[in-house]
Amino acid sequence: MADLPSQITETINQLKQQALDIVNEALALELTIFQAFGETEATMAALDEMKSAAEDAESSYSQLSTIQLQIAKAQPVTSADMLQLLERAIARTQARIPALERSIEEVKMEYNLP
Repeated sequence: MADLPSQITETINQLKQQALDIVNEALALELTIFQAFGETEATMAALDEMKSAAEDAESSYSQLSTIQLQIAKAQPVTSADMLQLLERAIARTQARIPALERSIEEVKMEYNLP
């Protein structure tokens, strides 16, 4: 198994947890809005935005997990290309998470939800 430095592994695990939290929160908010207000022209944008946020976070989670698994399976060491792919996935996820969290907060404010 190819080993990553513990700091990188910790970063990956934190990002995956944040992405998982976003999936959970976005889908819970989507359901809350649907149950409270229904699926109308007025709610469609928010419902779509939450579904999209969840899908984006799920994609980030999946990408990080897949790369992490491929690196674990690499023998005897990970290729430079795989490490570059990991670096790009980390950077993309770090850039996307604040935007996804902000989308959730904006929808909550729009519907006066906690």
